[in-house]
Amino acid sequence: MDGAESALVVATRRARCKRNTVTNGILNRMVERSLDASYGALGHEIRRTMLELLRGDELRVTELAEPFDISLAGASKHIRVLEDAGLIRRTVVGREHFLSLDARPLKPAAEWIDGYRTFWEGRFDALDRHLREGRRR
Repeated sequence: MDGAESALVVATRRARCKRNTVTNGILNRMVERSLDASYGALGHEIRRTMLELLRGDELRVTELAEPFDISLAGASKHIRVLEDAGLIRRTVVGREHFLSLDARPLKPAAEWIDGYRTFWEGRFDALDRHLREGRRR
């Protein structure tokens, strides 16, 4: 390969890398927004409890709101946050609104947390070794 061909190959690789970086950057921002929405939705005890209640079965809005000492309007605001995060689905049948859990948006959140598992396991292993060595002395 001569100098001109080599320069062309290098330029082509750089262009691909730059294009992939832009694409990956866009995808990373999309995942980050999804993570932000998921973690934001999980950030309130009422919303976490609502998700727990929906793990068992589909519920009407009024059934989901019933266990909480808040107004139906207040419960609806929490439901809206969960819907906006994609964690619950609403099916309307006549005047009835049924809600069901859609846990798929939690997968990236779980994967993100799981990425730190190795880090913490390593730290705990190091602490365990340190404590065992201290007992031997």
